[in-house]
Amino acid sequence: MDDDTERRLTDLEIKASYAEDLIDHLNAALVRQQQLIDGLLREVGHLRQQLPTDSAGTVRSLRDELPPHY
Repeated sequence: MDDDTERRLTDLEIKASYAEDLIDHLNAALVRQQQLIDGLLREVGHLRQQLPTDSAGTVRSLRDELPPHY
């Protein structure tokens, strides 16, 4: 191989290694975000279980309960 072809091949290998590293970082970020989403969904589920319901079984809306100063 001539020098130009060797240089181009080396440049492509470098670019491929940077791309692979970037993909690994993005994958790790995606995993962390999914774990956070899963945790938040569990927390919302727990909060929904704690909500008081009226006698009809429907969930009360806080917008319907105005504070005393209104």
